[in-house]
Amino acid sequence: MTRTELPANASALIASVPTGVWIDGAARPASGSAEFEVRNPATGDVLTTIADATVADADAALTSATAAAKAWAATAPRERSTILRRAWELVIERTEDFALLMTIEMGKTLAESRGEVAYGAEFLRWFSEEAVRVGGRTATAPSGNGRILVTKEPVGPCLAITPWNFPLAMGTRKIGPALAAGCTVIVKPAEDTPLTTMLLAQVFADAGLPAGVLSVLPTMDAPNVVAALMSDPRLRKVSFTGSTGVGKKLIAQSADQVLRTSMELGGNAPFIVFDDADISAAVDGAMAAKMRNGGEACTAANRLLVHNSVREEFTAALTERIEATTVGAGYVEGTALGPLINARQRDSVAAIVSEAVESGARVRTGGAAVDAPGYFFEPTVIDEVPAGQRILSEEIFGPVAVITGFDTEDEAIALANNTEYGLAAYFYTQSLDRMLRVSSALEAGMVGVNRGVISDPAAPFGGVKQSGLGSEGGSEGIDEYLNTKYIALTP
Repeated sequence: MTRTELPANASALIASVPTGVWIDGAARPASGSAEFEVRNPATGDVLTTIADATVADADAALTSATAAAKAWAATAPRERSTILRRAWELVIERTEDFALLMTIEMGKTLAESRGEVAYGAEFLRWFSEEAVRVGGRTATAPSGNGRILVTKEPVGPCLAITPWNFPLAMGTRKIGPALAAGCTVIVKPAEDTPLTTMLLAQVFADAGLPAGVLSVLPTMDAPNVVAALMSDPRLRKVSFTGSTGVGKKLIAQSADQVLRTSMELGGNAPFIVFDDADISAAVDGAMAAKMRNGGEACTAANRLLVHNSVREEFTAALTERIEATTVGAGYVEGTALGPLINARQRDSVAAIVSEAVESGARVRTGGAAVDAPGYFFEPTVIDEVPAGQRILSEEIFGPVAVITGFDTEDEAIALANNTEYGLAAYFYTQSLDRMLRVSSALEAGMVGVNRGVISDPAAPFGGVKQSGLGSEGGSEGIDEYLNTKYIALTP
């Protein structure tokens, strides 16, 4: 690989993005005037610096969100809907800006970034439509002595903590329903990818969102900034997407103020190929489920479980596809796989693969970090992994496909469910009976049948076991930001 310069329009785009903390509808320096660097993972070079929010900034953001909360909650649902719809239009209009920005600060290819813009923007359109459909119910009390009224009300100021792997979509998936429900929101973006969220904040301001309704706090001091917000009684909800380890700490912190929580945590998704599967379709699905976003997705297929009668056929076909994957900077034409997010993630993937190989696993292709500037790892296929290896029980979060064989349906289900996680699962079969049977047996919040991509703004996204609490997206997504009130009425 050779060193690749940024596209000619990148500097102007970066210069146009707000780089302060976003409070009261505008960017301003952090209270301590400190900044931190945002780097291009394809080269390791600094793209720009951005304000490093402090505990004092967190207090200011929450004060702003609290001051705006009553008026925003009282804003007509149609007006909230119109602002969200306009934000959707503006994001779509700026597709190329958002796509390039995500590619240069996160690393994914431009094609994948454009796909994320379409997907992420759709949460704004979807929840613009849900904003006017928040309902309740009324009924005669069974005793006949009055009426039962049930209403829905916004929970109040919310904290949204977003990850680096989908910097636009994970923001809109939280901000969209919160605003639709009538809540104010403080976003703490990932330190590796704050620029996309800052551009989104500007878009919301351009769409007419009132000052104070949305704040953004980029920071390198996340533990203290988040703790300050969560210990403040003015905050009423926290929504987090990230690792299970951090999620557990946040759940524990949330107990002091009895905060509403939504947790979209880690995954260890199985991808099962049964003996009656269409192997060509299964390989296509595996490429999508494993290699999408460079494998840096909580829904990524972590364990490919393949019936032994078709395992070599499947493995050979998948290896051929993965060997043909072009690695490079995501903004270079023809690139199919960009860098990992940072050196720490690259080294983590290298370590987990090395451990598996040292234990006896076989490398079919790839298997090592790329000796070049940036944070690249070779697209990899390994099989013959001995049971008990860390690579089978932990999220890889990289472009590494791990293949294991099985002989019976019961064995496949047992292997798939043998994990503390339960976010996503995938399987391929041509039997309708098996589709229904296995879908029911898999311990996962989301199941893809004969498909490798399952995320949809119109569907609930969430897991079971240690993969989280609550759902995002779908009609269920707005419920996470609403309290239920019962009114006993005697006319």
